[in-house]
Amino acid sequence: MEIELLEGEALVLEDGRIPEVNLSDDEINKKYREGEIRIVTEQARYPLNTISSMVSGDDYKMNPEYQRRHRWSNSKRSALIESLIMNVPLPPIFLYEYDYSSYEVMDGLQRLTAIASFYENEYELEGLTKWPELNGKRYHQLPKLVKQGIDRRYVSSIILLNETAKTEEEAEQMKQMVFDRINSGGERLEAQEKRNANFDGKLNRLCIKLSENRHLCETWGIPPHVDGEDGVHSDRAANKLFKTMYDVELVLRFFAYRQKHNLHKGSLENYLDRYLEKGNYLSQNVLDDLEVLFNNTISLAYELFEERAFYLFRERKGKWSWYERPTVAVYDPMMLVLSQNIENRDILVRKKPEIRYAIESFYQNNYAAFGGRNVNEAALKDRENLLSDFIAKFV
Repeated sequence: MEIELLEGEALVLEDGRIPEVNLSDDEINKKYREGEIRIVTEQARYPLNTISSMVSGDDYKMNPEYQRRHRWSNSKRSALIESLIMNVPLPPIFLYEYDYSSYEVMDGLQRLTAIASFYENEYELEGLTKWPELNGKRYHQLPKLVKQGIDRRYVSSIILLNETAKTEEEAEQMKQMVFDRINSGGERLEAQEKRNANFDGKLNRLCIKLSENRHLCETWGIPPHVDGEDGVHSDRAANKLFKTMYDVELVLRFFAYRQKHNLHKGSLENYLDRYLEKGNYLSQNVLDDLEVLFNNTISLAYELFEERAFYLFRERKGKWSWYERPTVAVYDPMMLVLSQNIENRDILVRKKPEIRYAIESFYQNNYAAFGGRNVNEAALKDRENLLSDFIAKFV
């Protein structure tokens, strides 16, 4: 199957290997003495009763692109408040000074918003084990001495100062490195969460935007974004694919898969990392065209197959039935093939009943290609060619 790329879409990727560098001890000492790759920091402490104004003010960015989508439960927020009541030391938050006296929250967003929300009386404490008598109370309902005790506590911070980086590119690299390292010992980041932190840029933001596409959400069982709604509603926030940013990865996979056979070396995770890193520098015209292509392709997939667009018709214990969830074994080649048939949309839509009827037999006849876990290049090309021939029969 010949894949037609857009003008300017083709990328050139390095192999991702770390080059060998041989320096003498004197050269290493000189590098250290001259301050290469050395971060300039300072520390600060914030009284808890000032956090609300910090969160709502203009001097602190509370949701830079590299933050995760996880939202703390009420019990987890309550546990933080109980720790503060008991004066349990908390790890510092990390801030980046992107302009003088203006900051991004690199790590600690959940702690800050949990404290601010408590001071705004937005939730009741629950699940406390050491202070169970405070369960059900909001900040304004706490006994006087307990409130005064909390008000005396501080959140400490480590601030990466503006002068650490000489250029905007250096600043981005520094933030990415620090974010990756301060999160390496905590809750494990999923692959796309790390990409979102380490390779923010125009393509990454486009993938985030397109992850709200209604048809993508419906085909992958993700509660859709509600236009005009501030924030993220609870059903969407609780969805695993949304929380781990896998919906964003699905968009990235569509773009990267178009050049996979030319560029992919090593693991898929590494390939997607490198593709996103370089793809952030695609021209705006190419990104605009890719956005249209993705929207048209996912729309066509939904028009033809609705929620089952990326389901696999499979055999279990001698019986054939639809596997009741989508799989990338279908998503990747189906999206690629349909993206090459956008000009045939009207014909395909007219023949939708025939296509839906024939797709079951297609999977039965080619189950060996789609049903296994084989993801080598030959197997992937086989899936593409089979689906391409199937769609071509209706054009």
